[in-house]
Amino acid sequence: MSQDILRIVATDCGSTTTKSIMIERNPAGEYRLVARGEAPTTVERPFEDVTIGVTNAMTELEEVSEAKVPEGFTAARRNLIKDGQVWRMIKEGVRNEERKGEFDGADLYVSTSSAGGGLQMMVAGVVKEMSAESAERAALGAGAILMDTLAVNDGRKDYERVERLRKLRPDIILMSGGTDGGTVSHLIDMAEVIRRADPKPRFGDMKLPVIFAGNKDVRPQVGDVLGATIELNIVDNLRPTLDEENLGPARDEIHELFLQHVMQQAPGYNKLLEWASYDVMATPNAVGKLLKSYADQEGLNILGVDIGGATTDVFSVFDGIYNRTVSANLGMSYSICNVLKEAGTANIARWLPFEIDPYEVRNRMRNKMIRPTTIPQAYEDLLIEQAVSREALRLAFDHHKSLARSLKGVQQNRDIGQVFSQTETGATLIKMLKLDMIIGSGGVLSHAPMRAQSALMMMDAYQPEGVTMLTVDSIFMMPHLGVLSEHFYEAAKQVFDYDCIVKCGHCISPIGTGKEGEDMVTITGDINENIKVGEIKVIPLERYQFKNVTITPTKNFDVGAGKGKPIEAKLEGGTVGIVIDGRGRPLILPEDNATRIRKLREWLEAMGLPLPK
Repeated sequence: MSQDILRIVATDCGSTTTKSIMIERNPAGEYRLVARGEAPTTVERPFEDVTIGVTNAMTELEEVSEAKVPEGFTAARRNLIKDGQVWRMIKEGVRNEERKGEFDGADLYVSTSSAGGGLQMMVAGVVKEMSAESAERAALGAGAILMDTLAVNDGRKDYERVERLRKLRPDIILMSGGTDGGTVSHLIDMAEVIRRADPKPRFGDMKLPVIFAGNKDVRPQVGDVLGATIELNIVDNLRPTLDEENLGPARDEIHELFLQHVMQQAPGYNKLLEWASYDVMATPNAVGKLLKSYADQEGLNILGVDIGGATTDVFSVFDGIYNRTVSANLGMSYSICNVLKEAGTANIARWLPFEIDPYEVRNRMRNKMIRPTTIPQAYEDLLIEQAVSREALRLAFDHHKSLARSLKGVQQNRDIGQVFSQTETGATLIKMLKLDMIIGSGGVLSHAPMRAQSALMMMDAYQPEGVTMLTVDSIFMMPHLGVLSEHFYEAAKQVFDYDCIVKCGHCISPIGTGKEGEDMVTITGDINENIKVGEIKVIPLERYQFKNVTITPTKNFDVGAGKGKPIEAKLEGGTVGIVIDGRGRPLILPEDNATRIRKLREWLEAMGLPLPK
């Protein structure tokens, strides 16, 4: 199959922009990105046809690459769309003798979408810290925006849960709870709440889908309670036992229902589904698929982030366990004032290397919310925006760590009242010392004027420990490659490695704190450096250039083997180089304002970044 695929076209239909890419196989047999295009998404009035935006984005591909993407998309032959011929052109292509047999069409067309607001879900469980949390992981991992979580022990009255369901109108409800053979009455009570609420889905005149992934012994009773006005879909239990979590069946069912109840209700999606070689995939689900596949194939622990205007998605794969969370109120434009509210002005201003009135910080952020498409016009504006991004990334990461946890309730013989006491919780799966790679995506990271700015934002927000590779998604093509990886992983991986991921370089970050100026770590081998507490050093080194080193911390610091114990490492450079972060972990900024500003300016200079006036 792969030998027959010369050209691949992929699109991502976002809520505001439809982005297209073209991938071709070169004479060496390697797949590379050759063109990128974009156009406004057309799912809303006056167009109400998502394929118009797809057509326009592909037209730009043709203009940029001077290669004819499916002829049906050219301006002269756009009327072919009315006759359904575009799909034929994509699938079959045409031979052009003047181009000596080169393919004018595309052998493979795949697409993702989050147009129309994406998949909006609610989950309902018995215990908020156990079955409901497993349901959250299942929904978030399937690419959903989680609107709310209902649980027997969430402190709300039944009428409040009913009002909440009616007000939010989710696309799908995922219901879980009870191990197989476990609790019955609590699940029936929750089903009764859903039946009484009788929420109507956003799109179409249809029954609301409810996925039941709880105690298998209660399925008949739950079906009887929900009745004929709700579409019940039954899958395997999310928590068949206390020490087992089975998310796959629920996630697959969520994806299928999303295609049926959300995507196909949006204008033009039926046509898009006909054009695509495979099912259209939700955008965040595609990103997660790519990161999971890449982490598994390469044997890496990965942390990824997509920071947008309204939301921030965080993805992680640790020891093969994939987790995704979406912070729906943390973003850089529409939700920027939510970042201000949650983080506070002081936490944002602490990253600014200059004096500024707190009122000025707040006013600039409010202006950004009012005019979300504006970009910074002055260097100070850029630094303020990047300070906000640090806090948005930090808060979203904290949210992610709170959900990416080991199972709660394992090996505990407790009745339901004891479970509600919340006396024990699972440990977070996010172990920064085990992290191999951070991937930053989204406008503020991908489009920062200098890659060192992206690297510093990730260092400040995530505080990596030990040795970690810092990378950035060059032009946000991870959704396209994610859906492609499901069907043609090798091509997706090659483009991911060579065109998508921009390596900034390895970052060395010792754990521990000490007095400024005292010795922290010594690096020997191909690099010889002595790092003191409170400083950052950058060793210039290009991508695909490697240095073998021994990293030896002093007795109060740890780089992965224990305090004072050395490790061997093979370091790779990038657009920034090898970064040695001697600021300590946890990173604590000086309380004195003048000292803090002085240190921030020192760190900017060390990273090769300009200083504000």
